[in-house]
Amino acid sequence: MSKSHIICFANQKGGVGKTTSALNIAACIARSGRSVLFIDSDPQGNATSGIGIKKRSISGSVYDLLIGRLKWDEAVIKTNVRGLSIIPSSMNLVGAELELVDESDREFKLKKALADADGRFDYIIIDCPPSLGLLTINSLTAAKQVVIPVLCEYYSLEGLSQLTATIKQIKKLYNPEIELLGVLVNMFDGRLNLSIAVLEEIKKYFADKLFRTPIPRSVKISEAPSHGMPITDYDKNGKGAAAYSAVALEIIRRCEK
Repeated sequence: MSKSHIICFANQKGGVGKTTSALNIAACIARSGRSVLFIDSDPQGNATSGIGIKKRSISGSVYDLLIGRLKWDEAVIKTNVRGLSIIPSSMNLVGAELELVDESDREFKLKKALADADGRFDYIIIDCPPSLGLLTINSLTAAKQVVIPVLCEYYSLEGLSQLTATIKQIKKLYNPEIELLGVLVNMFDGRLNLSIAVLEEIKKYFADKLFRTPIPRSVKISEAPSHGMPITDYDKNGKGAAAYSAVALEIIRRCEK
């Protein structure tokens, strides 16, 4: 049985479109006919509600996996997107880092919990919280590749440098397999000189890793989660859906080459 492509979406900065990108790209990959498992490791649970799952109806979550209460297949929920399943988040994840801090194998909890799921899906997409705490370290340790969403702002360049240094440390200490799959530019506005300047700066350092299609600034992309739908369902003919579909195709090409 071939192994899954396990991809973590990470950025310690909030507000960069990380969750939106992870969920829309997961939906686009599922639409291509591949099976996808989405892991919502962010205590905010925006991906869970953004795909139409009512949090009150959840009987198991990523938290239950981390503490060993449930196995992955006991917490998984099918979404309305064909081929896309999710292990949801819950507010209990807020306290997970404190509960796990004294565990000897605390960095490997998610990797061990997903070991039996590896190979049962074509892709496993993990959404991290906007921090570099234990939940993110668990996600990076479990993943094989990382996508870093960024904004076209100079502060994003600083965060990008910090995160790539963290990935190197994870590779050295916990996960020798992990590699940077790509840098994704979000909320791009080609009319702004700042956007163009920052994009050129990113190209200098990540030319071979930068995804060719930036995600445009779009009201529709922002609206879609409130309707519990990915952008490809909410505004399937819009520029946002086209951009995410293009990035998903590029991810598939990079992973399956």
